[in-house]
Amino acid sequence: MSRSDPTQRIGKWFSWFAWIALLFILYWWFGGILDGQQNPNQQVESYRDGERAVVTLQQNRSGHYVANGEINGRGVTFMLDTGATQVAIPASLGQELNLQRGAPVMVMTANGRARAYTTSIDQLRLGEIELQNVSATLVPGYEGSQILLGMSALKTLEFTQRNHELTITQ
Repeated sequence: MSRSDPTQRIGKWFSWFAWIALLFILYWWFGGILDGQQNPNQQVESYRDGERAVVTLQQNRSGHYVANGEINGRGVTFMLDTGATQVAIPASLGQELNLQRGAPVMVMTANGRARAYTTSIDQLRLGEIELQNVSATLVPGYEGSQILLGMSALKTLEFTQRNHELTITQ
């Protein structure tokens, strides 16, 4: 019966630990790359041009404009949706943002008709663009963490799209 050398056992354990650590680092690194491709506007490019606020967004690899912003001072992720009448917020996220649930309304979603609830956003911020008292809906069946930034917020802004880049001016 042969006994294995203790240094060989330690070497095997170290080898396993090194492989697991390498896989974890690769997972973390590629996860960051994928997050950057999903939301290339994690740091929104924005400036003031006199009285005008200007925001420039890069298109993500799916062709959407996703950007970090704020609702009532809390960080959120927006997906711009000019086809949405209202700003649509997942109901669970609305609770986290302390948004008050108002009257029930029926809305059309990609999955058909759904019940939602009216609400109002005191302050919505995207870079230097700041909007006050924006009407929105809390949608119970809408899962996820992205807020659809619809026309109730976008109707007062100007847009220019060129070369996978969207410039929004207020």
